[in-house]
Amino acid sequence: MTDRHTPPSPELRQAVEAKVGEWLHVQVAENPAVDSVELDTSTDTVRWVARLLGEEKAVSAVWFQVRQRSLMVETYLMPAPEENVAQCYEYLLRRSAKLRGMGFVIGLEDAVYLQAAVPLDWVDDDELDWLLGSFYEVVEQSFRPAMRIGFASRFVD
Repeated sequence: MTDRHTPPSPELRQAVEAKVGEWLHVQVAENPAVDSVELDTSTDTVRWVARLLGEEKAVSAVWFQVRQRSLMVETYLMPAPEENVAQCYEYLLRRSAKLRGMGFVIGLEDAVYLQAAVPLDWVDDDELDWLLGSFYEVVEQSFRPAMRIGFASRFVD
Protein backbone atom coordinates (compact mmCIF):
# COMPACT_ATOMS: atom_id res chain seq x y z
CA MET A 1 0.00 0.00 0.00
CA THR A 2 1.37 3.41 -0.90
CA ASP A 3 1.40 6.44 1.37
CA ARG A 4 -1.65 8.46 0.36
CA HIS A 5 0.42 11.67 0.35
CA THR A 6 3.14 10.32 -1.93
CA PRO A 7 2.23 9.84 -5.58
CA PRO A 8 2.55 6.24 -6.77
CA SER A 9 5.78 5.41 -8.54
CA PRO A 10 6.06 5.58 -12.31
CA GLU A 11 6.62 1.80 -12.20
CA LEU A 12 3.25 1.27 -10.52
CA ARG A 13 1.51 3.47 -13.11
CA GLN A 14 3.21 1.52 -15.91
CA ALA A 15 2.22 -1.80 -14.32
CA VAL A 16 -1.40 -0.62 -14.04
CA GLU A 17 -1.37 0.55 -17.66
CA ALA A 18 -0.15 -2.89 -18.73
CA LYS A 19 -2.69 -4.67 -16.50
CA VAL A 20 -5.64 -2.65 -17.80
CA GLY A 21 -4.60 -3.06 -21.43
CA GLU A 22 -4.12 -6.82 -21.08
CA TRP A 23 -7.36 -7.26 -19.14
CA LEU A 24 -9.38 -5.27 -21.68
CA HIS A 25 -8.03 -7.33 -24.57
CA VAL A 26 -9.07 -10.52 -22.78
CA GLN A 27 -12.53 -9.00 -22.30
CA VAL A 28 -13.01 -8.24 -25.99
CA ALA A 29 -12.07 -11.83 -26.79
CA GLU A 30 -14.13 -13.52 -24.05
CA ASN A 31 -16.92 -11.19 -22.89
CA PRO A 32 -19.88 -11.02 -25.31
CA ALA A 33 -20.95 -7.63 -23.91
CA VAL A 34 -17.61 -6.07 -24.93
CA ASP A 35 -17.83 -5.23 -28.63
CA SER A 36 -14.44 -3.57 -29.03
CA VAL A 37 -11.50 -2.02 -27.20
CA GLU A 38 -9.28 0.75 -28.48
CA LEU A 39 -6.27 2.54 -27.07
CA ASP A 40 -6.77 6.30 -27.40
CA THR A 41 -3.54 7.98 -28.46
CA SER A 42 -5.00 11.47 -28.96
CA THR A 43 -3.90 12.69 -25.51
CA ASP A 44 -0.78 12.54 -23.35
CA THR A 45 -2.46 10.18 -20.88
CA VAL A 46 -2.96 6.46 -21.38
CA ARG A 47 -6.62 5.62 -21.84
CA TRP A 48 -8.76 2.99 -23.48
CA VAL A 49 -12.36 2.90 -24.59
CA ALA A 50 -14.37 -0.30 -24.30
CA ARG A 51 -17.63 -0.36 -26.24
CA LEU A 52 -20.29 -2.33 -24.38
CA LEU A 53 -23.40 -3.70 -26.04
CA GLY A 54 -26.53 -3.38 -23.91
CA GLU A 55 -30.25 -3.83 -24.14
CA GLU A 56 -31.59 -0.59 -22.63
CA LYS A 57 -28.77 1.51 -24.07
CA ALA A 58 -27.54 -0.11 -27.28
CA VAL A 59 -23.89 0.95 -26.92
CA SER A 60 -21.93 2.50 -24.05
CA ALA A 61 -18.36 3.69 -24.37
CA VAL A 62 -16.55 3.10 -21.08
CA TRP A 63 -13.27 4.98 -20.72
CA PHE A 64 -10.40 3.67 -18.56
CA GLN A 65 -7.76 6.30 -17.87
CA VAL A 66 -4.64 5.86 -15.74
CA ARG A 67 -4.02 9.07 -13.82
CA GLN A 68 -1.28 10.02 -11.38
CA ARG A 69 -2.94 8.38 -8.36
CA SER A 70 -5.98 6.52 -9.64
CA LEU A 71 -7.66 4.66 -12.43
CA MET A 72 -10.58 6.80 -13.63
CA VAL A 73 -13.47 5.00 -15.27
CA GLU A 74 -16.23 6.98 -16.99
CA THR A 75 -19.13 6.58 -19.38
CA TYR A 76 -21.63 8.96 -20.93
CA LEU A 77 -25.16 8.18 -19.80
CA MET A 78 -27.30 10.83 -21.50
CA PRO A 79 -27.46 14.43 -22.73
CA ALA A 80 -28.66 17.19 -20.44
CA PRO A 81 -32.36 16.69 -19.71
CA GLU A 82 -34.69 18.97 -21.69
CA GLU A 83 -37.78 18.50 -19.50
CA ASN A 84 -38.41 17.74 -15.84
CA VAL A 85 -34.83 18.78 -15.16
CA ALA A 86 -35.13 18.84 -11.37
CA GLN A 87 -36.89 15.48 -11.29
CA CYS A 88 -34.30 13.93 -13.60
CA TYR A 89 -31.39 15.13 -11.49
CA GLU A 90 -33.23 14.05 -8.33
CA TYR A 91 -33.63 10.55 -9.76
CA LEU A 92 -29.93 10.40 -10.63
CA LEU A 93 -28.82 11.77 -7.24
CA ARG A 94 -31.00 9.28 -5.39
CA ARG A 95 -29.65 6.50 -7.60
CA SER A 96 -26.06 7.67 -6.93
CA ALA A 97 -26.66 7.45 -3.19
CA LYS A 98 -27.26 3.70 -3.58
CA LEU A 99 -24.12 3.06 -5.64
CA ARG A 100 -20.83 1.90 -4.14
CA GLY A 101 -17.66 3.53 -5.40
CA MET A 102 -19.21 5.37 -8.33
CA GLY A 103 -21.74 8.08 -9.02
CA PHE A 104 -23.43 10.25 -11.59
CA VAL A 105 -21.82 13.58 -12.45
CA ILE A 106 -22.66 16.49 -14.72
CA GLY A 107 -20.04 17.02 -17.40
CA LEU A 108 -19.57 18.96 -20.61
CA GLU A 109 -22.70 20.66 -21.92
CA ASP A 110 -24.48 19.45 -18.76
CA ALA A 111 -24.50 15.88 -20.03
CA VAL A 112 -24.75 13.12 -17.42
CA TYR A 113 -21.84 10.71 -16.89
CA LEU A 114 -21.18 7.80 -14.57
CA GLN A 115 -17.74 7.98 -12.95
CA ALA A 116 -15.53 5.97 -10.60
CA ALA A 117 -11.94 6.29 -9.46
CA VAL A 118 -9.90 3.62 -7.70
CA PRO A 119 -6.39 3.92 -6.27
CA LEU A 120 -3.76 2.47 -8.55
CA ASP A 121 -2.69 -0.11 -5.96
CA TRP A 122 -6.23 -1.55 -5.93
CA VAL A 123 -6.23 -2.35 -9.65
CA ASP A 124 -6.32 -6.09 -10.31
CA ASP A 125 -8.50 -8.42 -12.39
CA ASP A 126 -11.21 -8.61 -9.71
CA GLU A 127 -11.46 -4.82 -9.38
CA LEU A 128 -11.56 -4.40 -13.16
CA ASP A 129 -14.27 -7.09 -13.42
CA TRP A 130 -16.28 -5.31 -10.73
CA LEU A 131 -15.91 -1.91 -12.44
CA LEU A 132 -16.92 -3.10 -15.89
CA GLY A 133 -19.81 -5.20 -14.60
CA SER A 134 -21.06 -2.43 -12.34
CA PHE A 135 -20.92 0.15 -15.10
CA TYR A 136 -22.85 -2.17 -17.38
CA GLU A 137 -25.48 -2.85 -14.72
CA VAL A 138 -25.92 0.78 -13.63
CA VAL A 139 -26.26 2.04 -17.20
CA GLU A 140 -28.76 -0.69 -18.05
CA GLN A 141 -30.85 0.07 -14.95
CA SER A 142 -30.65 3.88 -15.10
CA PHE A 143 -30.67 4.88 -18.76
CA ARG A 144 -34.32 4.35 -19.68
CA PRO A 145 -35.82 5.81 -16.45
CA ALA A 146 -33.59 8.88 -16.69
CA MET A 147 -34.42 9.39 -20.36
CA ARG A 148 -38.16 8.98 -19.71
CA ILE A 149 -37.99 11.72 -17.08
CA GLY A 150 -35.63 14.11 -18.91
CA PHE A 151 -37.21 13.69 -22.36
CA ALA A 152 -40.76 12.75 -21.33
CA SER A 153 -42.56 14.19 -24.37
CA ARG A 154 -40.53 11.95 -26.72
CA PHE A 155 -41.82 8.78 -25.08
CA VAL A 156 -45.31 7.67 -25.94
CA ASP A 157 -46.70 4.77 -23.93
